[in-house]
Amino acid sequence: MIQEIIKYPTQPSIEYGSDVRIFNEEIFTLLDDLKDTINENNLEALAAFQIGSYYNIVVIKEKDGTFLELINPRLISTKDKITTTETTAYFPNLSAEIQRHDTISIIYQVRDGSMHSLMASGDKSVLLQRKLDYNFGATFLSKLSKKEKAKFEKKLEFGSDFAISESCPTTFKRDYLVKLSNILLVSMVLLIVVSFFISNQEIHSGIWKTQLFISITALLTNIAYFFYAHYEAKQYTSCVSCQSGNIIGTALVALIKIAVLTVASYFII
Repeated sequence: MIQEIIKYPTQPSIEYGSDVRIFNEEIFTLLDDLKDTINENNLEALAAFQIGSYYNIVVIKEKDGTFLELINPRLISTKDKITTTETTAYFPNLSAEIQRHDTISIIYQVRDGSMHSLMASGDKSVLLQRKLDYNFGATFLSKLSKKEKAKFEKKLEFGSDFAISESCPTTFKRDYLVKLSNILLVSMVLLIVVSFFISNQEIHSGIWKTQLFISITALLTNIAYFFYAHYEAKQYTSCVSCQSGNIIGTALVALIKIAVLTVASYFII
């Protein structure tokens, strides 16, 4: 029978999953309900915790459509660390970056009570860890770093991965590179103006060398701006697309100004 999946902000009614001691029809019906609910919602897996049961049970749907029933699963070993971007039925439409173990080993029981073990890596390892969290009264919120948790709480407030309060601030650190570039461009203009009032060829030669140095510095500043600006935009979920055009445009205009002033300096100075 299809069951309702508990979702935020409804709080689950238990603190942790109780181990199954008696393997009877109640347990078998729960296992079948988990399968029906997985199929109905097109999910990869469910913990009994997610449909309000207090039993330590997880059901996973394999890629071939068969089901893996895990009764009283226990994590016995872990290996390596990976960072994953995860979603969960408890927090619909939201995702978060979480550090997990890349490879795990677990022991579990099946319907006849016999003990089994398995080792999982990659996506399956992450999936199992997520479901085991539920059976110990946790969601992935408890696994987040302090920084990622603060970001996720903002997502919860708006109910979306994209509508978060940190979206596109009005000022960026990259603005300092733009200011430096503008100062260098103004310096180039001033040197051109000064050259009109000087007739000494030796001084002109010095001005040209200075102008060339400034133009190279301005060029490198704008290259640094282009790459750093894209890096900075990626720190904000909703800024990448809206800022990309602005970054390219700003850098392109600056490069054109540098080229024009450099060529003008060559002929004038």
